Amino acid sequence: MGSSDRTRRAARQQARARHTQRTADGVDARSLDANGVAARLWATANDYSYGQRQTAAADAAFLADADDRQLGLAVAGVFERALNFLWPNGWLPYDLVQATSRECDGFATSLVVDVIAADMARHAEATLHERWRDQLRQIEARQWWRHDRQHFEQWLAKHILTKEEGLEAVIAALATLMALPKLPLILPLPGKSTSADTGPVTGVDQKVLAKVRGLLAKAESTEFPEEAEALSAKAQELMSRHAFERALLDADEHVPQTASSRRVWLDTPYVGAKAQLVAAVAAANRSRGVVYEKIGFIALIGADLDLEITELLSTSLLLQATRAMVAAGASRTNGIEARSRTYRQSFLLAYATRIGQRLHAAAEESDDLTADDRLLPVLADREKAVTQLFEELYPATVKKSYTVGSAAGWDAGTAAADLADIGLDRQKLTPTR
Repeated sequence: MGSSDRTRRAARQQARARHTQRTADGVDARSLDANGVAARLWATANDYSYGQRQTAAADAAFLADADDRQLGLAVAGVFERALNFLWPNGWLPYDLVQATSRECDGFATSLVVDVIAADMARHAEATLHERWRDQLRQIEARQWWRHDRQHFEQWLAKHILTKEEGLEAVIAALATLMALPKLPLILPLPGKSTSADTGPVTGVDQKVLAKVRGLLAKAESTEFPEEAEALSAKAQELMSRHAFERALLDADEHVPQTASSRRVWLDTPYVGAKAQLVAAVAAANRSRGVVYEKIGFIALIGADLDLEITELLSTSLLLQATRAMVAAGASRTNGIEARSRTYRQSFLLAYATRIGQRLHAAAEESDDLTADDRLLPVLADREKAVTQLFEELYPATVKKSYTVGSAAGWDAGTAAADLADIGLDRQKLTPTR
């Protein structure tokens, strides 16, 4: 049999297979309306979320023969249904993109970004909380498609996918969203926010924060440890001075102290150990944390400015920890153990523990920062606000312990944390008005 004959035979077999799929259970995919397609997608995604993934490809092939318009309406409909469930259950745009990217490929993730953009377009911008708008910009959620054709059709063309391939991405993304647990609601729902939701001005100086981010970015990119330490120290100095001055202004102006919550997503692996480092930095900045290790983030509760400082310093310390851990693994003197998962987990846990000790000691030695009697009521009110919000969002939390399986990794992590720059050698700050 020639190659052309084999090609024709294979094509006929594929056609018969598609016909069998279309007529399974007496149903022809071409006869399904949007509701019928959506029901099939939802059922397949539900099975997929429970680990029954073997039918996804077959169902994608079956539904690929559905009418293009009905298919597009169904895809939009199932994601709208999912988002309408997830928003009241505490999920934010950036959270959904992060969760999807950890379970699915880039096609599925891009689809989630698009459906978020479409969903947000239903609301006036003024009714979206500022942090919602920030997250939409961060994930680059925008309506790039024409409105005279279905989004799904244009999305397929943009990514050069067949309908079957695209539907497999739909099923994977939808299954991921369906499996997400309920989270505390930390921001007003889209369409419900008002100017009053932003609360009083927190005093976060965006120019200062931009300068700090620039310093940390340079510290992260340089190959010279001394330069990185100097840049990190300068960044910490700016953050501490800004926090101190803001607290004094709050005292003078009798600004009510409030708390908020945000989520810091962490790269895999070793999410738990990395979260311990972020929690240590948060504690040193009058904030509290709750770790969602299986999902991949740590939730922080604190004053807005303290949370900004926590995020910035944590980013720098995580980079320093990772560099030190990789360097230890590359060293010939440490042997193969230094490249093992047990060693690296122990390294990061030790690093987090020692950083926490250093930050706590630094706080105790920084009495000059809180010597002004005006600060005491402000700090007390801030602590009360943080505790109240924490207990409201997380009425039942449990502590988790981690096993240290490598003494060498623990020792190396402790030593690296002693060398890490946390900006302790600061000049005494003078209050400014």
